[in-house]
Amino acid sequence: MTRREIRDSAFKLIFEKLLRDDDIYELYAIAEEIDEITVNDEVKKLVEGTLEHAEEIDAIISGYSKSRAVSRISKLNLAILRIAMFEALYDENTPMNAAISEAVALAGTYTYKEDIAFINGVLGAFSRDRQSEEDSDA
Repeated sequence: MTRREIRDSAFKLIFEKLLRDDDIYELYAIAEEIDEITVNDEVKKLVEGTLEHAEEIDAIISGYSKSRAVSRISKLNLAILRIAMFEALYDENTPMNAAISEAVALAGTYTYKEDIAFINGVLGAFSRDRQSEEDSDA
């Protein structure tokens, strides 16, 4: 699987988790049963890491989402933002600009044009602040 395919499968599972109160392992089993979403160790690592840090990530998103509270962000957009933030913060193999680019690509596939701009704006502002922090630390 490519990294993009892993991200796509993780997105679908995280989105489904936002819609349902089922345990993530139950969602894995359903995904494998219907055979439409690939579930492997890499997908599970991305899904579980994102879910584990969801509260912290949502607090960050809240700080950068000037127009909407996290509770008012569509679940599609929230799933995309959570994955991008998780990758930017916790995956040393994913550079910030790659996480943003991949989030925009996911948004282009699954959301409206306005949502793409919203996701890019939130992640872009976060990225600029992180870069400023890193520059001042150096």
